[in-house]
Amino acid sequence: MDDSVNTNDSGGGGGAGIATPKPGTALKAWGGAGLYLVVVGLLIGGVPYAAGPLLAAVLLLALTPLSALLRHRPLAALGLTLFAGVLVAGAARDHSPGRFLVFLASDLVLGLIVATRPRRAAVIAATMVLVVECPAVALVTTGPYDMMSTSLIALLSLGAVYMTGVVFRERREHTAELRSKEVSEAVTAERLRIARELHDMVAHSVGVIAIQAGVGSRVIETQPAEARAALRAIEATSRETLSGLRRTLVALRQAQPDGADGADGQAPLGPAPGLADLDALVAKTADAGVRVEVRREGEERQLPPEIDLSAYRIVQEALTNVVRHAGTGHCRVTIGHGAGELTLEIVDEGRGTPRGPGGTGFGITGMRERVALLHGRFSAGARSDGGFRVEAVLPLPLAAGALEEAR
Repeated sequence: MDDSVNTNDSGGGGGAGIATPKPGTALKAWGGAGLYLVVVGLLIGGVPYAAGPLLAAVLLLALTPLSALLRHRPLAALGLTLFAGVLVAGAARDHSPGRFLVFLASDLVLGLIVATRPRRAAVIAATMVLVVECPAVALVTTGPYDMMSTSLIALLSLGAVYMTGVVFRERREHTAELRSKEVSEAVTAERLRIARELHDMVAHSVGVIAIQAGVGSRVIETQPAEARAALRAIEATSRETLSGLRRTLVALRQAQPDGADGADGQAPLGPAPGLADLDALVAKTADAGVRVEVRREGEERQLPPEIDLSAYRIVQEALTNVVRHAGTGHCRVTIGHGAGELTLEIVDEGRGTPRGPGGTGFGITGMRERVALLHGRFSAGARSDGGFRVEAVLPLPLAAGALEEAR
């Protein structure tokens, strides 16, 4: 990571928006530039009769000391390589078209700028290369044939590196766009999960509290004992709901670094509820005036946590709808443990869930989303002989099925 320059700059060699490099970084960058010029000077004075491809190879290798300058001041590095290309091409005694290969170093720098810098910097860099290399073709050529072949080499190399840089930049932008989309989808999915969890947790408890409060208000004068029992049920349900809300909030806040929140033990993160807690849910529903008959089919076994929690929440929400909407004092819950799936069925003989706008609220939607996330099947609707029926089929992982067969 570059600790001395803002990467959101225009890539210029000193324009606005670029942070000033640290002294050590600047010394390394410009020291490398000086070493690069030394190499260029040795080429001009030491090997004037070297072939063009050899000179190009040496200039490409000489880009290594320029790496720091290229990272912090890419346009300055490009200008330096163009200057070196003009000097070496003008001093070389090789008059073949291959002499123009000395500009490969500047073309490579151009490709890097196009691939890694903003489009404004890429346009400036391409303009610099064209302004320098086009006149250089006329300077280093000695006839129409030489000019044609040299111009072809220049255009092909320039076009190749520019398009390669464009491809790499588009791939990088596409990758960043996909990553941003994945993050957005993950945030949305987490918000929906939290909404479902809070709804399933609170809706059932508030429904029980509302019914118990109504019972208490009606019998407070004539049956004080019943009123006290209703108030105790309200208190117990409220405390349980508050504890669940605290656990949910702690789970959310503990996602922050260092676990700074929720570490004082005031709101311990307890285990998530599951079908093992169904008896307590049935008792609470009975306190609200609805007797629940639970039937279990098949051989019970340990369920994966996400399936266990979803099964519990589906039953909880279905019972909440029975309490709030069915107008009946009885319902039946059937839990079937199959070889590869878990089946949940909640049936009542009441008047069913109200239809129309706002009739079903978010309860059935939340149940359907939970089942869909686990790739299961869900149905909910009025029965032909009266009442309402909710059915969910949750597939179990293959590992769970294999473990069951081994037993």
